Amino acid sequence: MMVDSNLPGPRLLQSSRGMATGGVTPPLLNAFQRLVDLLADEKDIPILAPTIGREILYRLLGGGQGARLRQIASAGSQSQRIGRVIEWLKGNFTQPLSVDDLADRSGMSLSTFHHHFRSMTALSPLQYQKQLRLQEARRLMLTDHLDAATAVFQVGYESPSQFSREYSRLFGAPPLRDIAGLRQMAAVY
Repeated sequence: MMVDSNLPGPRLLQSSRGMATGGVTPPLLNAFQRLVDLLADEKDIPILAPTIGREILYRLLGGGQGARLRQIASAGSQSQRIGRVIEWLKGNFTQPLSVDDLADRSGMSLSTFHHHFRSMTALSPLQYQKQLRLQEARRLMLTDHLDAATAVFQVGYESPSQFSREYSRLFGAPPLRDIAGLRQMAAVY
């Protein structure tokens, strides 16, 4: 699509932000609304959704954060290589982490890998893995009704006390109290 639309190629972005936001334009909002409207008549989804999805992608690529998106999507770019490492981490977050192995997987030196990983995620690889583990543990306790002790080991932690400390730091409460609060809020709504 980047070639077909004659959008400028990716450029090296110097931002250290892991995430960026931009304004929503009326044409982009309209396309999203049309996509959501397809839910009213599901037989239209296979025909119209791909076209609307392509329009949304075009509008995002040409929008205020388009350069960032084009850089991430460009084959062989450092952002794309970091993206592949992130996908690998999502599927393997329970495993012990070697940052050297991740840098090798990305085809970058250790210092370059660290710099680009942090610029895309605003976290170090270890912090990113920790957040993946904690989010999954929270999901397991909330939706699969696992107790904290079981969830701890399923997500790759070896120390329940370390898990509890890090969980409290991320979510603002120990696991049992956090899950009870989430269930209580869900019951209200």
